[in-house]
Amino acid sequence: MKQKFTILFDLDGTLVDTAPDLMRAHNHVMKKFGYPTKSTEEIRNLVGQGAGAMLGRSIWGQAKKEFGKVQDEKIKKEMVKDFVDFYGKNIVNESKLIDGVKDFLIWSKDNNISMAVCTNKQEHLAVDLLKKIGIYDFFEYVAGHNTFDYCKPDPRHLTSVIEILDGDIKKSLMVGDSETDSNAAKAAGIPIILLEDGYTEKNTTEIYHNHLVKDFKGIEKIVSKYL
Repeated sequence: MKQKFTILFDLDGTLVDTAPDLMRAHNHVMKKFGYPTKSTEEIRNLVGQGAGAMLGRSIWGQAKKEFGKVQDEKIKKEMVKDFVDFYGKNIVNESKLIDGVKDFLIWSKDNNISMAVCTNKQEHLAVDLLKKIGIYDFFEYVAGHNTFDYCKPDPRHLTSVIEILDGDIKKSLMVGDSETDSNAAKAAGIPIILLEDGYTEKNTTEIYHNHLVKDFKGIEKIVSKYL
């Protein structure tokens, strides 16, 4: 039996523009705990490493490790819990699919391509979002921040999913929008299609990629070269 080709997708900023709803949840928590709020555009630069990392980077302008230095562990946990609770209840208020996503997923399914999501969003939130926005059934597996003991940029987040799908690294590629996706794909030895204007502070030219696209319109041509 011929092995299927596998495509792994990031979620936030790649399949779905979730920034408006993430911004609302973020600002809900910041107002409650007395920290400055952020705009939607600012949120786009903070997403990609999980809720704790986003809140920490927002407050201190640093990575997740800085958030871990908060003296009151109870407050830190409360902030993350409040964010997850609020966001979970308002997960698709303004979020929308990136242009061309639905058509590309249909094309991929018609071409017998295995598809999975590898996101640093908590797994239950990722599944809920995919279901509510109407594309969950296209995917054979959804790996979130807490699915394994590791997550992107650790390449095992990608390679473990490929293994679960009985795929082959040499017959796989990643679609993402940030250096977190890029670093994971590069370390795993998987080509990456990078979306412009992703959820990242870095300029596109600073991020490793094999192909650069504006959205999903026409990327069938790129993927076809790998099949």
